Amino acid sequence: MDMVKLGKTDLVVSKNGFGCLPIQRVSKAETVYLLQKAFYNGINFFDTARAYTDSEEKVGEAFRHIRPKLILASKTKAKNAAEFNEQLETSLRLLQTDYIDLYQFHNLPNFIQPEDGTGLYEAALKAKEAGKIRYIGITNHRLYIARQAIESRLYDTLQFPFSYLSSEVDEALVRDCRAHDMGFIAMKALSGGLLNNSAACYAYMAQFENAVPIWGIQRESELDEFLSYVDNPPKLDGELLEIIEKDRRELQGAFCRGCGYCKPCPAGIQIDICARMKLFLLRAPVGPRVTPEAQAMMEKVKDCLHCGHCTSQCPYELDTPALLEQNYEFYQEFLKNYKA
Repeated sequence: MDMVKLGKTDLVVSKNGFGCLPIQRVSKAETVYLLQKAFYNGINFFDTARAYTDSEEKVGEAFRHIRPKLILASKTKAKNAAEFNEQLETSLRLLQTDYIDLYQFHNLPNFIQPEDGTGLYEAALKAKEAGKIRYIGITNHRLYIARQAIESRLYDTLQFPFSYLSSEVDEALVRDCRAHDMGFIAMKALSGGLLNNSAACYAYMAQFENAVPIWGIQRESELDEFLSYVDNPPKLDGELLEIIEKDRRELQGAFCRGCGYCKPCPAGIQIDICARMKLFLLRAPVGPRVTPEAQAMMEKVKDCLHCGHCTSQCPYELDTPALLEQNYEFYQEFLKNYKA
């Protein structure tokens, strides 16, 4: 397994990390097996968050006996110092550890810095001095906050969405992190599940020596797929380049990444699914998308209140109500032809 040093830290992590968001959907026993299999096959970097329901608890159960041998990252969405301390203590308890290697501010709407009135950065420094966290990182989906994080030199790592759908501006972030000796962690390397050729994603990411993708894994077959690339890395040529170019033509632009920051919807709409329904129908097995339950879910789109909640929360500044309407119309046309 290739290893990468995260910027100026002493954290040397496996080139491919394990993103622990999807394990919320897996039983504890299955998750423990999956996490331990990943570790014993060379993955030493596991990224979770306080906001990922029971993810931290499962990670803690898997690694409580071998904690010093791996690197744990977690995140907080705290809005002030008191919340920060409370969430950190909860994370430490659930992870069954007395320190977290990398503690990150989790996609907050404003750039966190000293003397900004929140007390958050100061709280992080105190936690670091106390030995509860080793390094301070930041995650975000907003380009301008990512740029501030790099230029401020306040943070050890940046976690940002990055895949072969990313723009040249996004690629510049990766290079700038390297120039500033700042670790770069790539989230959404599969673009929320819309990129379905893992070999192409893996080969693209391998070009960036300082980028550490955290693959979101919830099935053993997915883990095996990524582990197979360690000894037989896919090459970015011919067939894979054609796949990438095809996906770029179809997907680059205004589409929902499924990050879920728009939720919960006041009208009960499953925005992260409904706003991507067209792409699911075009790129994935159709069966699960046309069940009575799926149709009922799409019918909820008609209940949209146009309240502005989703648009105000979208880090990609999408016109979400318009996107929902477009997907609903496409879905209805698709059902007519599908039933026929």
